[in-house]
Amino acid sequence: MDEPVKTVNLTKDFNGFRALDNLDIAVRRNSFLGFLGPNGAGKTTTIKILTNLLSPSSGSAYVNGINVTEDPKGALTDLGTVVETPEFYPYLTPKETLSYLGELQGMNNDDIRRRTAEVLDMVKMSEWGNKRIGKFSKGMKQRIAIAQAILHKPSVVILDEPTSGLDPRGMFEVREILTELKKEDYTILMSSHLLNEVQQVCDDVVLINKGKLLKSGPVDALIASANLRRLEVRTYHEATDVQLRRISQLNAVSDLEPIGPRDFALSVVGGDEAQVNLLEELQSIGLRVVTFKESGASLENLYMSLIKDSR
Repeated sequence: MDEPVKTVNLTKDFNGFRALDNLDIAVRRNSFLGFLGPNGAGKTTTIKILTNLLSPSSGSAYVNGINVTEDPKGALTDLGTVVETPEFYPYLTPKETLSYLGELQGMNNDDIRRRTAEVLDMVKMSEWGNKRIGKFSKGMKQRIAIAQAILHKPSVVILDEPTSGLDPRGMFEVREILTELKKEDYTILMSSHLLNEVQQVCDDVVLINKGKLLKSGPVDALIASANLRRLEVRTYHEATDVQLRRISQLNAVSDLEPIGPRDFALSVVGGDEAQVNLLEELQSIGLRVVTFKESGASLENLYMSLIKDSR
């Protein structure tokens, strides 16, 4: 299978509300795909169908070519998952937890001991292996959740917003683990609403909103295709209302937003040449520019433009 994770016309209705609308996604073998969308876009619903926690209203979901609804046991055998906020028995240690879960996966005792040591080392939790999980931070529990997902060496791993709710240090630590996972022989689907994060660690991306596909493809290719840049500008003197009005009336400019006495943000259509032309226009109307830079990740700029067009 060149595409170990795939949905075809996937649709899910909840009491008249359409959470997924004929969604088609595909994850290339041994790639790391970022599944992006704001809260309520349909990411978790898709993942729950892929992991047989929900049934679709119509359409199909496949893992390693096996229809999840028709043969859930066959589809989920070679799959590791972290869905929503992980919870564990607080009185067990990571080693005890992984031993228990390994037995449920049908692993023998030798494999469980070997893999437990390997995965705890991978998620940087070896020194905590014999401590009770009830005393762990949310970030530590998230690392144990990733460890259990890869314990049985599945070919496919699905992660539902693995850094959600973590503090900056926890996010950094989990992101380091994701970067290491990328080097291994896994096919990974990771949902997220953090575009910067996806741009850093993923090969491919699927952008959705309101249950519909907006765009998909390699991260680099999508960034290159983006025709909208968000810029922040700081001037030496405060821009007058007349100057701001003239800027907002330029053909390539939209969404001009003052953000301080000498600072404003705007969107400009086009690539490097459009930015050069804009800078020349700012200078021609008498503004002395101190800083002129892109704001946010390029992927975020593309996504926001697609979201705006899909409303």
